[in-house]
Amino acid sequence: MEAFCGSRFWDPNISVHTNNPDLTPCFQNTILAWIPSIYLWAVLPFYLLYLKHYKRGYIVLSMLSRFKTILGVLLWCVCWADLFFSFHELLQSRTPPPVYFVTPLIVGITMVLATVLVQYERLRGIQSSGVLIIFWFLSVLCAVGPFRSKIIAATAQGQIKDRFRFTTFFSYFALILIELILSCFKENPPFFSPINSDPNPCPELNSGFLSKMTFWWFTRMAILGYKRPLEDKDLWSLNKDDTSSIIVQQLHKEWDKQKDERKQKEDVAYVKTSNHVLNHVGDGPEEAEVLIRDKRQHKEPSFLKALLRTFGPYFLIGSFYKLIQDLLSFVNPQLLSILIGFIKDKDAPSWWGFLIAALMFFSAVLQTIILHQHFQYCFVTGMRLRTGITGMIYRKSLVITNSAKRSSTVGEIVNLMSVDAQRFMDLVTFLNMLWSAPLQICLALYFLWQTLGPSVLAGVAVMILLIPLNAAIAIKTRAFQVEQMRYKDSRIKLMNEILSGIKVLKLYAWEPSFQEKVLEIRKNELRVLKKAAYLNSLSTFAWISAPFLVALTTFAVYVSVDENNILDAEKAFVSLSLFNILRFPLNMLPQVISNLAQTSVSLKRIQQFLSHDELDPNCVETKVVTPGYAITVTNGTFSWAKELKPSLKDINLLVPSGSLVAVVGHVGCGKSSLVSALLGEMEKLEGHVAVKGSVAYVPQQAWIQNATLKDNILFGQQHNEQKYQNVLEACALKTDLEVLPGGDHTEIGEKGINLSGGQRQRVSIARAVFSDADVYLLDDPLSAVDSHVAKHIFDNVIGPEGALKGKTRMLVTHGVTFLPQVDHIVVLVDGKISEMGSYQELLKQNGAFAEFLRNYAPDEDIEEDELTMLEDEEVLLAEDTLSNHTDLADNEPVTNEVRKQFLRQISVISSEGECPKKMSTRRRVCEKKSAEPPQPQKILTDKLIQAETSETGTVKLTVFWQYMKAVGLVTSLVICFLYACQNAAAIGANVWLSDWTNEPVINGTQHNTSMRVGVYAALGLLQGLLVLISSFTLAMGGINAARTLHAALLENKFHTPQSFFDTTPTGRIINRFSKDIYVIDEVIPPTILMFLGTFFTSVSTMLVIISSTPLFAVVIIPLAIIYFFVQRFYVATSRQLKRLESVSRSPIYSHFSETITGASVIRAYGRENSFVCLSDLKVDENQKSYFPSIVSNRWLGVRIELIGNFVVLFAALFAVLGKNSLNAGLVGLSVSYALQVTMSLNWMVRMTSDLESNIVAVERVKEYSETETEIGIVGRTGAGKSSMTLCLFRILEAVKGEIKIDGVRISEIGLHDLRSKITIIPQDPVLFSGTLKMNLDPFNKYSEDEIWKALELSHLKRFVSSKPNTLEYECSEGGENLSVGQRQLVCLARALLRKTRILVLDEATAAIDLETDDLIQMTIRTQFEDCTVLTIAHRLNTIMDYTRVLVLDKGTIAEFDTPSSLIASRGVFYGMAKDAGLA
Repeated sequence: MEAFCGSRFWDPNISVHTNNPDLTPCFQNTILAWIPSIYLWAVLPFYLLYLKHYKRGYIVLSMLSRFKTILGVLLWCVCWADLFFSFHELLQSRTPPPVYFVTPLIVGITMVLATVLVQYERLRGIQSSGVLIIFWFLSVLCAVGPFRSKIIAATAQGQIKDRFRFTTFFSYFALILIELILSCFKENPPFFSPINSDPNPCPELNSGFLSKMTFWWFTRMAILGYKRPLEDKDLWSLNKDDTSSIIVQQLHKEWDKQKDERKQKEDVAYVKTSNHVLNHVGDGPEEAEVLIRDKRQHKEPSFLKALLRTFGPYFLIGSFYKLIQDLLSFVNPQLLSILIGFIKDKDAPSWWGFLIAALMFFSAVLQTIILHQHFQYCFVTGMRLRTGITGMIYRKSLVITNSAKRSSTVGEIVNLMSVDAQRFMDLVTFLNMLWSAPLQICLALYFLWQTLGPSVLAGVAVMILLIPLNAAIAIKTRAFQVEQMRYKDSRIKLMNEILSGIKVLKLYAWEPSFQEKVLEIRKNELRVLKKAAYLNSLSTFAWISAPFLVALTTFAVYVSVDENNILDAEKAFVSLSLFNILRFPLNMLPQVISNLAQTSVSLKRIQQFLSHDELDPNCVETKVVTPGYAITVTNGTFSWAKELKPSLKDINLLVPSGSLVAVVGHVGCGKSSLVSALLGEMEKLEGHVAVKGSVAYVPQQAWIQNATLKDNILFGQQHNEQKYQNVLEACALKTDLEVLPGGDHTEIGEKGINLSGGQRQRVSIARAVFSDADVYLLDDPLSAVDSHVAKHIFDNVIGPEGALKGKTRMLVTHGVTFLPQVDHIVVLVDGKISEMGSYQELLKQNGAFAEFLRNYAPDEDIEEDELTMLEDEEVLLAEDTLSNHTDLADNEPVTNEVRKQFLRQISVISSEGECPKKMSTRRRVCEKKSAEPPQPQKILTDKLIQAETSETGTVKLTVFWQYMKAVGLVTSLVICFLYACQNAAAIGANVWLSDWTNEPVINGTQHNTSMRVGVYAALGLLQGLLVLISSFTLAMGGINAARTLHAALLENKFHTPQSFFDTTPTGRIINRFSKDIYVIDEVIPPTILMFLGTFFTSVSTMLVIISSTPLFAVVIIPLAIIYFFVQRFYVATSRQLKRLESVSRSPIYSHFSETITGASVIRAYGRENSFVCLSDLKVDENQKSYFPSIVSNRWLGVRIELIGNFVVLFAALFAVLGKNSLNAGLVGLSVSYALQVTMSLNWMVRMTSDLESNIVAVERVKEYSETETEIGIVGRTGAGKSSMTLCLFRILEAVKGEIKIDGVRISEIGLHDLRSKITIIPQDPVLFSGTLKMNLDPFNKYSEDEIWKALELSHLKRFVSSKPNTLEYECSEGGENLSVGQRQLVCLARALLRKTRILVLDEATAAIDLETDDLIQMTIRTQFEDCTVLTIAHRLNTIMDYTRVLVLDKGTIAEFDTPSSLIASRGVFYGMAKDAGLA
């Protein structure tokens, strides 16, 4: 080296052992000069690869770029000037050493490279280059040494030796300094980048390198969030790569690849077996085939591979950062050991100490920055994973077969989307620990061996023993979690059904039985939670005590193996800080493994769902159809699932284009199934189906979206005013619109809650008419509307002269009146077509149909029907929909306030159980503006379904207080006390250790070692024990609170008036029972545990440092102030972001469950894509608030850890300054504590914030536990038939006047007593999942014989006894596996069982064919002859022989008399009867 430099390379006397250090010229000219160049050339290949894939358009040449380039060229000139000067000297025959040729050459070429890079980056659209910033920084750093020594040399000699090189060096120094400063500024955004029309783009894309590294670009939002609560409009748009459209598309592509691969393999396997069979003629070929198929069956396509391919590469960048951070984390313990050595060596020059402190600080800062980059990558990957999985599940739910849909309920599928996708998110954060933990453990052990030798093995043994313990805990916890998930699933499923059928529960007074059921499940759930809590406190004990136990055994073994082994400060505290590094990987590893196990369960669930059979899009041919026919079915056999027996057999059907075909038959004979088969919703077992052109479908139970009425009708079609008005006219919706508060802009609640049954059905018909399709499949749409409305709709829409004439229409109907007007009639009996033909033909055939007709058909001619006066009909229609809100409609001068008051009082009636005669009018109207300026009488106040409110501002202390009360005040205090004790024990142990290391060494040994070890052990174990007790007490308190809060919520929800359920989407209530209760069960207790732990650790650290170096107290105050500010900024912003996130999350799930229920309608209209887009939009909205909340954590982390790094810096600095008065033990104690503090400080803020965000769950549960209960709610309501019955049940309370039954005022008896004495057969039959017996008799009051008797009377006996498990027949969710008619009969059976004195029939027979209807009427007349029967009728023929008829008009009584005298008096009733052809 000397030959190369012409002088010595290294001289310790100049550089180290001196108070004024300097470096040799040779070292300066080689190593220091080459470091930046080596760095740049090493990074170059990777960087070029990155730039090749980075496409953001180019950046226009700016002044900044020009300056950088000019300076780069100048730098190159300066370097090569040196080179030429050396040649010049060579010519002068003064031969300079080779280094003066090599170094300028290398540096010059590197400068050219840097200059070219500046331009290349500009062309690739890089706004701020990290690679170059680091390069210029290194150059400046490496030039500072030579800069100082050149000045020192010049001053010492009084003159400058080598003038030329002196000048060039200072020019070089000035230029690189300017380059460094310039490179910190960012360029303008790229030109030609895809036009970003974002009103609020995310500043991350255009921020500079330093801003990205420190997350400075987020500061603007943090400040904004501190000034005022953030709102939606403050959120940035998502980066393109994080949006659903991009992510789901990529994931879908990969998943499809996986499916194709799997398919090919299966096909290969299949082929092989068949060949192999041919050779063995002996065994049946089928057998072999089946065997092989079964073996192959479990090999499903791997969703994991698809995920890895989609998200792997991005995630690996984060892993690379993690690797660097892991290596850096071992630098500080080494520096600590040097620092302690320095403190011991009283002659060491003081600059050593300052250098060590500076290095400690620098290494810590670097670690901070790199760690948070790693986390950012991990969290963004997690977020993308969730987007991808949610999108995949949504898309799948639109194409999944009915049998697959039955195998998992809506609740379970929503759980896949919420819980399982969340699991992935949580796992990804720490997934890198799988390789990083072993690496950290190995490194730590290596350094420990160097410090303490083989004694480390004792510590390792303890660790290895702890691993199975942790693993066992993890496995057990996982088992508990699976069990608890099961309970949770069933509880949510039950709640979902209860909320869907809450009205029925109230009408039958069945709440106690169902409440019992929920509480039973909850009891089991909490039992599992309690077991898990025992385990958790054990694992907390392991987490806190592991490093201590390891340290204890290691030290004990170390000092007892050989008495010459002295435990000095360096060994003790360096080992302790290494043990502390070990703590994290040792505990995270089992946790990550258990998380991995959980996620694998979720992965299986998701994979299974994504692998379900899909509906075959080609099972219905749409292109090629027999000419002249619109629908053809040949030899069709269909079933609802491959394994079930066919519901339709040997169907042969030809429907001519443009004809109107009616499908008739008894309940459950397969009419709806036939429609489903034509839509391709059933499994086609054999045969051929073709439907020509587009299809419009009106299901038997109208499916209404949570959108405006207009949107429901347009259903994504282009708006066309003329056509739209015609459709409204034809479907008799005009009058409804006049009554609806916001006209057609009224927002319809979830499941069409604020429309009556008839209105929903008419909207559903209107949607079909507007869609202008070729083929119309109408599944009994007329049964839900009054007979004269049905006539209007038939005449104006469906019939030969209606809006749809010329289209192909297939109408399932029970109404005999319309049959003479249809072209063809198809008669179904038990899933087969028994006869077909026109009305006349079938009459002539004199088959079953003719018999059926003779009994039901009206006697007189149809012709006369046509002559009904038009005005008459108009009047009837108007009357059909007018509401009794005259006080709203008249323009009397009511003051606004009073009016608002009134609006609030109008109670609500739910959709179910209403007929179109009455408008349900919760006048909380929609905010969307109607087209024309609203007239004064329609006040558009607010939406029917209120947007979910999210609290803003600080969480009130009362919420914490409520939670403390739920935990128990004494318990709370005990917990805090235990924590304080446990930290005192920990400090005691470490102070004792510090004291031990200072024990004087006599004759090469220390005395009292056994006493020292004993006390150390006692203090440590005491700490462990306290940890165990405190974490267990806390867990028990948490479970107690969870029990109390859930019980209160449940109790309240069962006693909340019906109106609450009508205006609150089920999803929102379910959210309280699932998400919020989950938070209270499983999130808040551990958060509190972490918070208390970190809080006490941070306090104890400060105490230790202050007691060893009192000067530190001065620094603590400014640091604490900064800490406090950062914490407040962060907490305010992050809490609001979390709130926005949780509010934007519910719409994803409610839209999802809405989609699942309406999947067949969405498919029939071919609207899948727009629904997918809508779902993506909702997910993106949610991620828009989630992304800043991740970044806010990074932003916080960098800032808080900087404060922690300052703590380290000052602890080390004051130790150096007080070197003479301190002993090594104290310095070791205070600095090793300082090294840990960063973690605690960071987690403390994080936990404060988490606690504030999560305690909101308590607030939300409390809010719903305190809604008013049914006692006597006053409120007026719409007009109409169903309302009267509701008054009898006190679901509506009378405002004035009273209702007496048998002389008892009903407002004075208990709700349950009242409701259990009246029976209703409601309009929408509701069944709960469970056995048929449970549905008839939830309290087990009746004997089996009584139940069979009831079934026989309700004509279900044949159906039930044909099922293998008779009364134990499982009804699926909502009774989906029974036809609507059968469900109605089950409700009749319920009524027969209860046999109360008053029976209310609410349009009970709307969904039933006439024959069954007659049977029911007969049953009622015979079985209930000694009871009072109130019937709300649609079909007048059913009530012609009733004792009295009550005619309602606009909520008042119009007529009340016997049917015969009403007809004689020719009033309103006469008109209706004439319409129905009965008068």
